[in-house]
Parts: sequence; C-alpha cells; structure tokens
Amino acid sequence: MPTLILTRSDVERLLEPAALAPALRDAFVAYSTPGATRAERVRAALPGPGTATVLFPGVVAGVPAYSVKVHAKFPGEDPAIRGVLCLHDAATGALLSLMDSTYLTAVRTGLAGALAAKVLARRDAGAVAVVGAGAQGEHQLRALALLRRIARVRVFDTRAEQARTFAGRLEPALGVPVVASPTLADALGGADIVLVATWARTPFLGPDLIRPGMHVTTLGADEPGKAEVAAEVVRDAVFVCDDRELAVRMGAVGGVGLDATAIDAELGEVLAGRHPGRTSPDDVTVYGGVGLAFQDLVAAWIVYGAARARGVGREVDLLA
Repeated sequence: MPTLILTRSDVERLLEPAALAPALRDAFVAYSTPGATRAERVRAALPGPGTATVLFPGVVAGVPAYSVKVHAKFPGEDPAIRGVLCLHDAATGALLSLMDSTYLTAVRTGLAGALAAKVLARRDAGAVAVVGAGAQGEHQLRALALLRRIARVRVFDTRAEQARTFAGRLEPALGVPVVASPTLADALGGADIVLVATWARTPFLGPDLIRPGMHVTTLGADEPGKAEVAAEVVRDAVFVCDDRELAVRMGAVGGVGLDATAIDAELGEVLAGRHPGRTSPDDVTVYGGVGLAFQDLVAAWIVYGAARARGVGREVDLLA
C-alpha cells in the first residue's frame, strides 16, 4: 500500500480544530480509564541547541491505526518545533501516511489546554492573560475562544514588539479586546484564566501573582529542566495533568521538585466526571500537560481521512 505524504500546508488545510475538539475530549477520557495503554516520551539532547523527542505509541480505541511522532525543538528557529508523524495501519504495520507534525502538534496542544480551562476555570471566567506571545500562545488563545466565551485578553512577552504584534493580529480575529501588557503583573491583573507557553527554566508564576479563583494552564514545562509555575502554587492548587508519571518525570510537577502527591487528577478523570476538579469559586486550578501520543493520533487520523476523501497529498511507495 502506498504511503500518503502530507506537507505542513496540507495539514493546515485538512485539520479543523472544531472537529478535533470532541474527538480529543473522548480520547482523554479513554486514556485515563484503567487498563488503557500508557504513552511514552523519549527525549535526547542533540549536538548544538536542539533536543529530540519521540512520542509513541499513539493508540485510541476505535482507530485502526497507531502513530509514532519524531520531532525536535530549536528555540531560536521558526518554527521552533520541527518533525514528522508516522501513521501506521494497526493490523499490518503498513505506513499509511507520513505528515509534517508542526501544525498538528500546535493545534492539538492548544485544544488540550482549552479543554482543561473549559472544565477547570470558573463558569463566569472571561478575562484572559497570555504569557508567551509565540505560536503556542496563539493556538492556546484561539482554542480557548473556540470552546468558551472570553471577554478580553492581555498578553505579555519579554519581547515587547512580539506581544504588540500578537495583540494586533488576534484582536480582529477573535473580536474581543487584546492588549499588550508592559509587565507580567499587568497582564495578570484581573485575569481569570492564565495561558502560559514559554521556554522558561526558572518558575516565574509565584503565589504573589496568583489570586483566588484563577485558572492557570502551563504548557512550557514539557521536558526536564523547564518550569513556569512555582512549587508553592502547584502544591496548593487543584493540580491536573495529562499523565501522572510524566508530570513528575518531565513536567510541571517534577520540574519544581514535587512528587505525585501534588497531583489531584488527570484531565481525562475530570472530563469523565470521576474527579470534580474545581469545587469552589475560590479554588486555584492548574493544568500542566506534557503532550501525549494519543493526542497526535486523534489529530492525524482526522487529517488522513480528510486527505483521502479530498484527494490531497502525494502517494509514494517506500518499499519500491
């Protein structure tokens, strides 16, 4: 069977976030069900500034395929994350598709954070702060606006011009006020939901910046040595992750020296109603996800199906 090659532009045309969101929600629930196959993330340093990561096996009940994603992070490049996703037939191992993973990863990560904010933030939460005006910050905000109503946004980045550009692009796109803040404290002032996606290796969100009732989604802490939210905040909040073991090994929990006792639930448990998540308007909730292989599979399967239906991509016989 020939392999379907899909470029980044192909994936952008084919992946609809509105279609991915409910499928991703169901996959989170299935992942946190006892007996589900657990994901692996294998990371290695590369010569120079990059790090390489392999996410596998991407498996979801009802999808007759599995995925293996290989990507690398180069913080100084654009895009900073580069890689490919291999989509295989689950019965034969045949390589169904080889597709660029950069856009796919950004969209599924943004939607995962938005799903968490939807169930963990207060129902009346409308003021949003974005910390980190990069590609992931934008996908976080767009996904959140897709899943719940937002009233206004403040964005902060250590590169002030980047924050201003972000605000100018997102305000007309979302139809709500989006303002670049001169300081982190200004951006967080009055915020109900805080979306964080940076390259930070030292926590910068401490108790002095957190107020009762706030929800924080932290996605920068996705490999060892990275951290955005201070240990005191993680420990005292209702902390929800995508995978308990990985949150300690390479995520927001282990990155600040805490262990599994700081974790209240996995996102799938909250989405399924097996854990209440927020129980009070004054609760501080934090979602810290590292990103899991099943998320890649859900997105890739939608892309592959749409590509076959619409005749997109180029077929190559890699075994010829």
